[in-house]
Amino acid sequence: MKKIFYLIITTFLLSSCGQKTFDVPTLFEQRTSQAEIYPDYKDIVIPENIAPLNFMVEGCEGLVAVFEGADGNNLTVSGIDRIDIDTTEWRTLLKNNSGGRISVTVYTLEAEKWHKHNTHYLDVAEAIDPYLSYRLIEPGYELYRQLGIYQRCLENFTQKTIYENNRSYSDGHNHCINCHNFQNYSTDRMLFHVRANHGGTIIINGEKATKIQIKDPNILAAGVYPSWHPKKDMVCFSTNKTGQTFHMYHDEKIEVVDTDSDLLLYYADKNEVKNLLSTEYLETFPCWNPEGNRLFFCAAYIPQLKGVPDSLRAPAITENYESIHYNLMSMPYDMEKDTFGTPVMVVNAEAKHKSITFPRVSPDGRYVLYAEGEYGQFHIWHKSSDLWVKDLQTDSCYALTEANSNDVDSYHSWSSNGRWIVFSTRRMDGNYTRPFIAYFDKEGKAHKAFCLPQRDPEHNVMLMKSYNVPELSKNAVKVTEQTLYDVIYNTDGDTAKYIGEPRTDAISGATKRN
Repeated sequence: MKKIFYLIITTFLLSSCGQKTFDVPTLFEQRTSQAEIYPDYKDIVIPENIAPLNFMVEGCEGLVAVFEGADGNNLTVSGIDRIDIDTTEWRTLLKNNSGGRISVTVYTLEAEKWHKHNTHYLDVAEAIDPYLSYRLIEPGYELYRQLGIYQRCLENFTQKTIYENNRSYSDGHNHCINCHNFQNYSTDRMLFHVRANHGGTIIINGEKATKIQIKDPNILAAGVYPSWHPKKDMVCFSTNKTGQTFHMYHDEKIEVVDTDSDLLLYYADKNEVKNLLSTEYLETFPCWNPEGNRLFFCAAYIPQLKGVPDSLRAPAITENYESIHYNLMSMPYDMEKDTFGTPVMVVNAEAKHKSITFPRVSPDGRYVLYAEGEYGQFHIWHKSSDLWVKDLQTDSCYALTEANSNDVDSYHSWSSNGRWIVFSTRRMDGNYTRPFIAYFDKEGKAHKAFCLPQRDPEHNVMLMKSYNVPELSKNAVKVTEQTLYDVIYNTDGDTAKYIGEPRTDAISGATKRN
């Protein structure tokens, strides 16, 4: 009897999963507007190697989409309320129309009548790096569990687990993982942090991984936000003392405050570390330029903290959180002598009561992409956050208006050819960050952004996790999840040797904080 029951259930599930198909209607009513498709893939620029742009139309009884290339060939896909495009046919369509335009005509069946909607277009541009790595994390703040770092192939819908922490609560094993970073868009050299139990920084070299500990009485705290030097086996870290405060009456739920921060240099080949900047300023978010001869970073000075003891810094910053503004700075670096010059102001955000975070230099070295908000340094929670660029050639700064939204637009990365940016945004529902992709043309203009394609277009409605720190890479991660598990759980990690001396504040002349 049980066998018969299971057979009936299986048959039902298989039949319910099938999509009804339709021919292109010959009788229809012409609409005067484009179809309301979800996600919004209308009139965008897409990479020639992107996965199929599956979409849905809510409330319709039948759906037909006709994709027609400039070569005259077309691809027709249909379903009840969503379309599922064959990956092979889609790849052929994009390849045959690279550098050209694809028109998309949508027909919907509503109240037993077909409607033809105005055509929208897809412009097919250069390829994007085929892999995107990100953290998936629940919007909670207390427990380090059920989160991981994953890698998605952008050419299809394959997702691979890089590392996933414990899936159930355990006092002895709970730990956070964060801040994954690559050298020159390659997973051959990468790192990420483990916090709390089994803590340390994981350094990956191809298929091998090691754990290191960055700690010393001369260092403020462990390394946090990283940036690999593009040509040397060296990483610049910020080291931060951060904390969370929660708003009782505010549209933004949480404020992450930085009570203290410095910059560190870590020499991976020698496992040595030293202070780079340890001043009265809050220095954070380091980023090398592609040539490796200049380091960009953000810095804020809070006069209200002068003379305040360490035990009272957090309350003082919390009380003044809306008046904290980070400027964009940079300083030259001599690779042969391993020395730095005097920091200079690149963008004075404080002068217009704004704050800058996450600088990222374009692969050609011309543009600095950053997030600008009203205040503070954790813009992933700030609805005022937008993407901006500084053109180092013309000395101009401007917002990427076409890519920005009315909600959070924050963490971002470039493609290795400089033609694409991927960033996290809360524009879809105001609560969860999703990765969006935008074309950045040769004139320095960003185009309309679109959501990371999913096999099921409803995926971003159903997924109760945020995408965090989207980073593009040219190749797939080689190290296995088991290798990382063994290193994290079964090794303590070698402590980096401190080789530095207390530095003088190169910005203000002040001495190192005691």
